[in-house]
Amino acid sequence: MRLSVIFLSLYLLISTFAYVGQAFAAEKKDPTQEIYPAESHKFFKGPEDWFTGDVMVEIVFPANNTARYGGAYVTFQPGARTAWHLHPAGQHMIVTAGVGLTGTRDGKIVTIKAGDAVWCPPDIDHWHGATPDAPMTHLVLTGVLDGKNVIWKEKVTVSSISRK
Repeated sequence: MRLSVIFLSLYLLISTFAYVGQAFAAEKKDPTQEIYPAESHKFFKGPEDWFTGDVMVEIVFPANNTARYGGAYVTFQPGARTAWHLHPAGQHMIVTAGVGLTGTRDGKIVTIKAGDAVWCPPDIDHWHGATPDAPMTHLVLTGVLDGKNVIWKEKVTVSSISRK
């Protein structure tokens, strides 16, 4: 009987250490969540080289080594738009407010509205922005490849696009 108690005690002690060891190992494997408080977001006016019209960019979170994409809200005032550009790793756009337009080099222009999501594959020249009479905001999730998330090109002009 005494031997059984010793074995049971030893078993419980070893089990306890194993459980505690697993808990510590789990803590080391699972990093703490990183919070980007709203008041820490970086805001900047869209540079004239990249945008036509009044545009405000809010960086929500940066890319990191695990998730190689960053997120930003971009708000376009009526008639504002991006220059032609492409994303080496693609981009998702989710319209959160208003109505906008997005176009590609083939001349196709699509109307996008609140709730719509758009996937722009890697290396596709495109532009996006607000309609002439209403603002538009979208959340963009932009991939990063070889340290680049966007390659800016020339400004969109009325003659460089045509509605098909």
